[in-house]
Amino acid sequence: MTEFSSLGISPKLLEAVSALGFQSPTEVQQKAIPVLLEKQTDIVVLAQTGTGKTAAFGLPMLQQIDTSSKSTQGVVITPTRELCVQISKELTKYASSIKGLNIVPIYGGASINNQTKAVKKGAQVLVATPGRMQDMMRRKYIDISSIAFCVLDEADEMLNMGFKEDITNILSYTPDDKLTWLFSATMPKEVARIAREFMDNPLEITVGTKNAASTNIKHEYYLVAGRERYNALKRLSDTHPDIYSIVFCRTKRDTQRVAEKLIEDGYSAGALHGDLSQNQRDLVMKAFRAKQIRILVATDVAARGIDVDNISHVIHYQLPDEIETYTHRSGRTGRAGSSGTSMIILTKGELGKIRTLERIINAKISAQEIPDVNVILSRQLYHFADKIKSTKVDLEINAYLTDVINIFDAFSKAELIQKLMSVEFNRLNSYYQKQSNSISKISSDKNHSKKDADVRYTINIGSRDGYNWKHLKSFLVDFLSLQVDDIYHVDVMENHAYFNTAIDKKEYVLAAFDDLSLDGRSIHVRFSGKREQHLQNGDGSSKRRNNKPKSYSRKRRKENTKKSKKRFRKK
Repeated sequence: MTEFSSLGISPKLLEAVSALGFQSPTEVQQKAIPVLLEKQTDIVVLAQTGTGKTAAFGLPMLQQIDTSSKSTQGVVITPTRELCVQISKELTKYASSIKGLNIVPIYGGASINNQTKAVKKGAQVLVATPGRMQDMMRRKYIDISSIAFCVLDEADEMLNMGFKEDITNILSYTPDDKLTWLFSATMPKEVARIAREFMDNPLEITVGTKNAASTNIKHEYYLVAGRERYNALKRLSDTHPDIYSIVFCRTKRDTQRVAEKLIEDGYSAGALHGDLSQNQRDLVMKAFRAKQIRILVATDVAARGIDVDNISHVIHYQLPDEIETYTHRSGRTGRAGSSGTSMIILTKGELGKIRTLERIINAKISAQEIPDVNVILSRQLYHFADKIKSTKVDLEINAYLTDVINIFDAFSKAELIQKLMSVEFNRLNSYYQKQSNSISKISSDKNHSKKDADVRYTINIGSRDGYNWKHLKSFLVDFLSLQVDDIYHVDVMENHAYFNTAIDKKEYVLAAFDDLSLDGRSIHVRFSGKREQHLQNGDGSSKRRNNKPKSYSRKRRKENTKKSKKRFRKK
């Protein structure tokens, strides 16, 4: 077994590593540490989240810091304040036996005055987010003109978050002879470009397969109708009673909405997104680490830097816009040698992305069906029984059991178990009786039913008309006399907006908006994308849609138009 002592690490750092309980280095540490200690070279290291990258670059850098000088010699740039604080704490632990070595975190959301004072006292190593770093550089609170080491951690994430110009600007203030160490989970074109522009013939180290996901993670996808996403999420959570998961959404709005619905339905859930204050974020993360929150619903940006072990599941409520981000999401589970599961809730229109994902992560993503009620009840009852079995008995309860025992004297062991389990079964069964036995699913073959597919529309109403997504959704629900859940994925631009319905409602929706005029303004609704508001003839030519569905009567059209005019004028 490889030991840290064989990597060339100094005795003082080994002392700290041993005190932290680290026994043997991870693969990325074994490959990177000797190289960074022995060679004066730029380096690109590709390794997944949770593989020990901080020690891989931190130990070699700390060993080469000159503690007799208080000038800044090493800079670590990282995408988020959470990751900034985490790395700073880890480096401080590694340096605990090195007298006079100071590490200062630089990030937004905290007092810039306190950070400036800490830097002035002498900070050989800075761990910083791009925004606060540039702010302090502009104010001349920080001097990085003579640094020896620059680490770009989670480089792909920084570029995904739009920090390319910030990184370019920061690097322009650093000396040409510094060593640049770039660490990334994936190697998209933007990261390769950074390596070409700012690094001198970098050595590349890859742990596992480039861009591949951890082998400890099982990947699954569940194909459902768009309107069934939330019910699918609940079923997947209910099937795993001990679930400790992160649920990823694309937008802050969806993140908050899903978390609120889960809380209303009795789940221990919380939201993490960019609209929360730092104090709110800290409270949510504290509750999540303590497992008071079992389901954390988060955006990709907000979740970066989360350092929580033993996460059992990552659930992709929606796939990310950048497909490479999937690797970062799924890497939140299956860490430190443990196993985990990555679940994708997928609609038919997204099915083609599965093959792309499989190529990127070099792993199979298996198709699964949403569990039905019988499976959930069985799992939940077994969990309940196991919980009773493992409950520690406090002997003080004996003083209160005399009368209770008399109540149960007439029952056999089997009857007592039956009654005890019925308490939980009746509760669960009552809840699920309100739902159908199984969620309507879309078949993955070519003969799937069109009823379960989605249709996306464009409407010529936007923010310039005073609409946000809530107002527009309310307008559409009222005008079309539909249920709130029938209209979803409402996105409002300046001059137009988008919304979705199930495909079985497309004739109804298009007929409702045919030749519609509100206060002299023509309101048009068309298919978004390549489809248009017309049918195709057999020869490929188009013809205007003239046949309105019978379900949309003239009387209803007149009533809804009158009601919608009032709402339209209010905007």
